[in-house]
Amino acid sequence: MKHTALITGITGMVGSHLCDYLLESTDWDIYGVCRWRSPLDNVEHLLTRVNQKDRVFFEYADLNDSISLISLIAKVKPDFIFHLAAQSYPQTSFTAPIDTLNTNILGTCRLLEAVRLTMEADSAYKPLIHVCASSEVFGKIPAEKKPEQGIHEECPFHPASPYAISKVGTDLLGRYYAEAYGMTVMTTRMFTHTGPRRGDVFHESTFAKQIAMIEQGLIPPQVHVGNLKSLRTYADVRDAVRAYHMLVTVNPIGGEFYNIGGSYTCEVGDTLHTLLEMSTVKDKIEIVTDPERLRPIDADLQVPDCRKFKAHTGWEPQIAFETTMQDLLNYWRERVKKGQFLTR
Repeated sequence: MKHTALITGITGMVGSHLCDYLLESTDWDIYGVCRWRSPLDNVEHLLTRVNQKDRVFFEYADLNDSISLISLIAKVKPDFIFHLAAQSYPQTSFTAPIDTLNTNILGTCRLLEAVRLTMEADSAYKPLIHVCASSEVFGKIPAEKKPEQGIHEECPFHPASPYAISKVGTDLLGRYYAEAYGMTVMTTRMFTHTGPRRGDVFHESTFAKQIAMIEQGLIPPQVHVGNLKSLRTYADVRDAVRAYHMLVTVNPIGGEFYNIGGSYTCEVGDTLHTLLEMSTVKDKIEIVTDPERLRPIDADLQVPDCRKFKAHTGWEPQIAFETTMQDLLNYWRERVKKGQFLTR
């Protein structure tokens, strides 16, 4: 019998890339959770398959509506659940903390409760569940306390934004449902991952977007930036979704939690200069610090220790940082040429 996968947040960057990977690498049917107002830009290339019911199906539900989630899980009974949906923008969480906490913590609880109720009604139903937390749970780690080989799974949480706090709740809920109800829930803390379709509220994506707009003469030759000193380790989103597939298919263990991240580490300012070097007008661009792009607190030492996940699955990142940045910049060049953008 063919397997089925459910992806919450399929219209996001990671969800859409995960769908692409599963279509290419498995024979599974894929059910994507959408809200009625979800933008479809990232899944535009999938809509023909959706309309033809060719392995991709969209189901309407909302993390803030328990009834919709209970109905969805009971209807689809997916073998694999990838819970990626969230209010995923740290900067936004400072101005919308309650919405962030409600969507990410209570929304995760509502989803897992819907799964639990379905399992209670059907004892043969035993899905494998991936709950996506975030490296932001570790927050602001002082340099003198950062482990030599990077942030490992047992490092204490010190969240530095309402978003990060919400992901602490998400992380702990995944483990709670595994331990309390015997559900096979695995939790990941993915470090910075990027590439085509990355939202422009994230630093490397807004840099690429601004550069693309400058190249088209749409804005003055200035790239507005926040804190360029933060240290980040980058992974390509296409490596990230491959890791998520391995998480649920390589000896999945309920209650386990893993740090996942790339192998290229640099300051945010170095990322900006990598993108600038790829620009056709690099010699004309000025860098301008914008106070509105600075966080009240910054999680500025995001360097992972991924040995636990690598030892368990054999996963390794494969896509070079420069390739990721080039693909991100080209993505924004195409969007800007089509007029698919708002402001810098």
